[in-house]
Amino acid sequence: MTFRKKHIALFLMLIISIAPFSCRKSNYIIEANDVVINDNGGGTGTTTWEKGKEYLLEGRVFVNDGQVLTIEAGTVVRFKSGNGAAASALIVSRGGKIIAEGTASDPIVFTSENDDLEGSVDAEESGLWGGLIILGSATINSPTDEAFIEGIPLSEPRGIFGGNNDSDNSGILKYVSIRHSGTELGNNNEINGLTLGGVGNATIIENIEVIGNADDGIEIFGGTVNLKRIAVAFSDDDAIDIDLGYRGIIQFVCLIQNELYGDKLLEIDGGEEIKTSHPYSLPQIYNLTAVGRGENVLNSCISFWDNAGGTVANSIFINQTKGIEIEYSASRHSSFDQWEIGNLKFENNILFNVNKNMQKGFFHLIAINDESIENLTIILENYFLNTKNQFVDPGFVINQNNYSLISDSTTIRDNLATLPQNNNFLEEVNYKGAFGTYNWLGDWSLLNQEGIIW
Repeated sequence: MTFRKKHIALFLMLIISIAPFSCRKSNYIIEANDVVINDNGGGTGTTTWEKGKEYLLEGRVFVNDGQVLTIEAGTVVRFKSGNGAAASALIVSRGGKIIAEGTASDPIVFTSENDDLEGSVDAEESGLWGGLIILGSATINSPTDEAFIEGIPLSEPRGIFGGNNDSDNSGILKYVSIRHSGTELGNNNEINGLTLGGVGNATIIENIEVIGNADDGIEIFGGTVNLKRIAVAFSDDDAIDIDLGYRGIIQFVCLIQNELYGDKLLEIDGGEEIKTSHPYSLPQIYNLTAVGRGENVLNSCISFWDNAGGTVANSIFINQTKGIEIEYSASRHSSFDQWEIGNLKFENNILFNVNKNMQKGFFHLIAINDESIENLTIILENYFLNTKNQFVDPGFVINQNNYSLISDSTTIRDNLATLPQNNNFLEEVNYKGAFGTYNWLGDWSLLNQEGIIW
């Protein structure tokens, strides 16, 4: 969407939001027997939201500690417009659970009150409501082992996350579409589409899309939760942001940047305690397909900061100006230290139209104290080849806002990195990138329905 079109759309949405909700003709109209939900402190309770009923959430609605919210497959949950204190969001508190188990034929949709699911809201539209936040008691990188999640006032005790249980279970998200979220809470303070704070690895998160968010598409603060078959498109900030010692596994991921506002495809940060950074942010990311903003915008594919490491392998990056940013410091721990000890790996990846398809400068060291890094840069250039990364066309076809990311090219099947042994979560496949020859974004996803990814 062009800059002008986006702002015309925002103006029209503002006019619509002023009108009485029941009088809207072009958008969804709530009926008298539908369910309006708000929270006066008691949370949702242990309850089930049923397919066939329409739900409208007003303000911040919590699933409190000890409560279980079940959302049936095929349910649509809409959120009231508003920003600041009036922002609407669904927050699963630490100790609460959400069981939102959609199916490929009956997905669960979280969207704006203005969305009739028939094209009334453009796929790229963002900031119409808050977002989905899930909090758990897994370990995070914080001096107190706990933190307040961003987007929730510090006066709200249900916004605390973190603990010492890496096997914590916050529930299930399957076949869930999160659309048009990220409303502004204050100056430069928005909610992410999906926020995961201290979520443990007994939680199941699979087949999720986040479309059109005004902040990061997904942000993960610590914890150990694993994610599989994830799509993030048209976020106004980072596609995925990792922080506070996250150590989970992410496999089969498609990222498409907002061509006007997107920042990094992946931002991987360490935590509050830079000196020791325990636990380290060490995500394991396999089979990622990432489409950037283009070669004329000064954005990076990935940044590693604050002593973060991690593995990115068997993945494909296209159409981004810069490669990988790595923080360097000679006076304190940094992400370059993680690379030196083998905790930061970038292996067996394909790149095309990234860094002008040049090895030199692909790894961009950023010295935070103006130290000399010339010799270190040469070492990283050699590392690029030694780990079987290559600049080659993966065979994708992109026309404006339509992306064919399925490829039969042999290049995506050569030189695959070996997956970690004895890992029951990772799937062994014979291709790089998110899809291979199979588009798992079926009819359940907005991206597929509108022909954006095919």
